[in-house]
Amino acid sequence: MGVSLHNNSSGRSIMGQENRYSRRVMSEINVTPFVDVMLVLLIIFMVTAPLMTMGVEVELPEETAQPIAGQDEPLVLTIDKQGKVYLEESRIELKDLVAKLDAVTNRKKDTRIFLRGDKGTDYGNVMAVMSRISSAGFSKVGLVTEPDEG
Repeated sequence: MGVSLHNNSSGRSIMGQENRYSRRVMSEINVTPFVDVMLVLLIIFMVTAPLMTMGVEVELPEETAQPIAGQDEPLVLTIDKQGKVYLEESRIELKDLVAKLDAVTNRKKDTRIFLRGDKGTDYGNVMAVMSRISSAGFSKVGLVTEPDEG
């Protein structure tokens, strides 16, 4: 006499043993850890984004000049209080300034260049940098200042 096994509605056999077809595939995804990770990344980016755009810290003089309008993104040269020169955020030597500008602009002499000079730096440092830029043939050079509060 053989015992035949039949499945009831619960997916288990009558004898209490599991049939190989009775296991169900779990199709649910737990998204809670994913949401937690995304929220942490969002907070990290919100905190670090303002820090990445600051560049070299200088205290600019205040003036009432009108902003310079243009279509292209200008290169920014910065001179800090100690007279160190930065192209964007990279420190460069004054003797290498023309070569770096030519390399970055692909020798396009009509590239706009903004010069930011700390108000505590020597005026001679600013003029030395401007002299190098203009002698290299760059004609669109502007000085950056803070708007006058008064």
